[in-house]
Parts: sequence; structure tokens; C-alpha cells
Amino acid sequence: MSGPMRPVLLALLLQIGVASVERVEYDYYKYHPMPEITAWMAQTVKDHPDVVTEIAYGTSYEGRVITLLKIGLETGIKKKAIWMDCGIHAREWISPAFCQYFVKQLLQEYQTDGKLGEMMKNMDFYVTPVLNIDGYSFTWTNSSNRLWRKSRSPGPAGCDCHGTDLNRNFNVNWGTVGISSNCCSQVYCGSGPLSENEAQAVAQFVAERKNDFLCFLTIHSYGQLLLLPYGHPNAVAPNYQELMEVGLGAAEAIKKVHGMHYRVGTSPDILYPNSGSSRDWARLIGIPFSFTFELRDNGTYKFELPEKQIQPACEEAYAGALHIIDYAHDKQFGHSGTAPATTATLWMVLAAALVSSSALL
Repeated sequence: MSGPMRPVLLALLLQIGVASVERVEYDYYKYHPMPEITAWMAQTVKDHPDVVTEIAYGTSYEGRVITLLKIGLETGIKKKAIWMDCGIHAREWISPAFCQYFVKQLLQEYQTDGKLGEMMKNMDFYVTPVLNIDGYSFTWTNSSNRLWRKSRSPGPAGCDCHGTDLNRNFNVNWGTVGISSNCCSQVYCGSGPLSENEAQAVAQFVAERKNDFLCFLTIHSYGQLLLLPYGHPNAVAPNYQELMEVGLGAAEAIKKVHGMHYRVGTSPDILYPNSGSSRDWARLIGIPFSFTFELRDNGTYKFELPEKQIQPACEEAYAGALHIIDYAHDKQFGHSGTAPATTATLWMVLAAALVSSSALL
């Protein structure tokens, strides 16, 4: 080809070539189906190989691999840990959106925020963006079931309904209050404690490391609540008062961001009694700081929070989560943590000492 059209065509081909290799920026302020979240996890590991690894720790009923992101600086010593899971209830789409936002913020800020950098040295963050993978996928692929809550395992013999409420399936006061033995119920607790693959995966992974975890955060919606153990009205956490104080501090941190009010307390006190929750199970096995976040809103949109509210909802919840994590970290390590002084810091101290000495001569 010759003539005036040739340079135009070459320029067009060059543009197409450049566009084909450009990576589309991930949009943290829209809801994503499971394949996109899976791809995002892989890309996050690729972008931050020095601090992020992906760990498969279970398989859903329908055969999907349950994975988490482990985030932390390699120090060569055994570290403490923070647990966070999202999407245990399929219809609560703002929950997986928050876990992704949390990871993004952590990775963006730890290099410039001294406190976050200290936390990354002292602790590893284990973040599961979507725990109930089958249920979450079902809400995307079956438009008439956008509000599906449970897992997708079949009910017991003779039951035509599917699914168990994974947050009623943990082995803590199982099957006692706030549950149903009717397999068609939204709060069906399963055929027995830990009968569900997804609950088993969490219980095994966390229990094997229970002495490492300082904090267990499970993210839900809706209601703007911070729930602490226990869900059974006759059970009281041994550190109830401390949990209340930490929760109230987190609620205050949340309010400072966009003015949203979160209530704090046990589920029987501010919501309803329940049993078999992962929050209660985590406290029972000895993890000191265990909280359920119920994100926006208070009932206007319920489980269908508009995408325009993803950013403010995540920003405020991030502040609340960091308050709890910060408290747990400082209680374990002290305000200065255990990070050793850097060479630069030592030289600064030495220089200051020399200046002081010369001033006395």
C-alpha cells in the first residue's frame, strides 16, 4: 500500500497494538463476578510477589477452590496474624467489595505509613475475598436468585431445597438459637456442626494456627453494626468489656469518615440471638478479638447497596477495621512494635549523641 492512506493505517495499527497490551485498571467501586475476583487475586500476587501469596485452603461443594491472600513482609521469624473473610452470605455483595478494597489500601499504604509498615513486619494478613463461592456465583448467574444467602449443597434426604447458612454451621452452641432445622429456611444450620465444606475449610485453617491469630474479622451486610461474641444470650466473652471498648472506638473511627453511625454490642443485645457463627467460634477457640461487621445500610437498599455507595462504605469500614487491628497489634507488641531499629535510625542516634558531646566540650 502506498499513498496518503499508508501512514494513517500504520498509526491506527500502532494504536491498536498499544491498546492491546495496556492493562485495564481494576475498578474497586463496582461489583465483580467471581471470575473477575479470581483474576484480580492472581494479578495482585503478580504485582506484589514480595508481600502477597495466594493460598488454596478448601474446596466448595460444587468443586470451586477456596483461596485467600496472605499479605505480609517476610521476616524469617514466626509472626502473628489477622484473619478477614468476606462473602460468607452470597447476597451481601458489598462484603467482597470491601475485602478487595482492604487489600488495595493495605498494599498502597504500608510503604509510606510507618504504622502499617510495622504491622506488615509483625503480622500477616489472611484475607478471603469470597468464602461462599458457590452461593456468590449463583447470585450472578441466576438473576431470579440475586438474594440467595446460603451455600449450594443439597439438603438432607427428602428435602428439595438447597443450601446451609454457613454462619450457623460452626461448632459453637450449634443448633440452639437463631437457627432452623428446616432445610428450606434461610437460617438452616446444616445436618451437624461443620457439615459444610466451606465452614470446614475455615475451621481447619484457622484452628491449626489459632495461637497466631490476634484478630478474626468477618464482613457482612447490612445494618451498620459491630457485633462481638457471643450470639447466645446465656454466654459472655471473658473479655467482653474490652471488646466493647474496642468496638466503640472502631465505631467512632467509622463515624469520623462519613458521619455514619454503627451500633456496637452482642447480637442478642442489638440484633437477635444466633448460634453457630464463625465470630463466636473464633472467640471460643481463643482468638481474643473477634468481630462481625454489618456494613451499610440501615434498610433502604438492604442487600442491594448501589455501586455509588461502595467507595464511602469501604472507606469508613476500613477505618473501623484498622482501629481494631491497631489495638490488637499494640496490645501484643507495644506501641513501637518489635521491628528492630534500622541502620539509618542508629546513625541518626549516633549523630545526635556526637552533637550533644561536642556541645559540652
